Amino acid sequence: MGKRVLLKISGEALSKGAAGSFNYEKVRELCAVLKESAELGFQVSVVCGAGNIWRGRQAEKKMDRVTADRMGMLATLINSLCIRDFLEQIGQPAVVLSAVATQPEFAEAYTKEKAIDYLEKGYVVIFGGGSSNPCFSTDTAAVLRAAEIEADIILFAKAVNYIYNRDPNDRESKEELYKYEYLGYDEILAKGLSAIDITATAFALANDLKITVFGMNDPKNIIHAMTGKVGGTIIYGGETKILRD
Repeated sequence: MGKRVLLKISGEALSKGAAGSFNYEKVRELCAVLKESAELGFQVSVVCGAGNIWRGRQAEKKMDRVTADRMGMLATLINSLCIRDFLEQIGQPAVVLSAVATQPEFAEAYTKEKAIDYLEKGYVVIFGGGSSNPCFSTDTAAVLRAAEIEADIILFAKAVNYIYNRDPNDRESKEELYKYEYLGYDEILAKGLSAIDITATAFALANDLKITVFGMNDPKNIIHAMTGKVGGTIIYGGETKILRD
């Protein structure tokens, strides 16, 4: 089992159950697990979405798309700083590396070499600013950073434990419901599944990356996913395999 991990979490994971942008208890629980992961010997990096603060599509037809996406990039930096602060409070070294130019007291400029150096020194590395390019999601930023730092494990934390062929909450659908144990990238692209962003899917396929999608209802599942001890869907370049209850 490899040791260098990239974890993609949603912005909503930081706000779940709260009226505002952050549920501080949830952030604290997440950071405790990240610290435990580092203590187990994993080199941990994180990409966080910004949905708890801002989504570019909120401004659809009301704002310029590029401007709206740039606002989202800045929102990911806010989340990154929050995670870093909570990690430092519990004694875990952490650093924010930003793809977007900012003052050094906010975050350091991202380079692959700097990220790997921090990881090897035991820091949790938080990638902020997305990919720095508008029109690309944080899913795409996550697989890009994973490829650059040569991550052994890529984890996408979701609200559900598996990827399904359709919305599992749609009680009116007549289509059989099943989940994927293994999901080929070709299947995602052919069927337009919303497992991860389509651009991220194409990039992962082109670079032969393997992603585990798992449920983060319990933050401890992060460690279980790192060690292969939790159920989930593995997205990869092979054949699709279905699980039926």
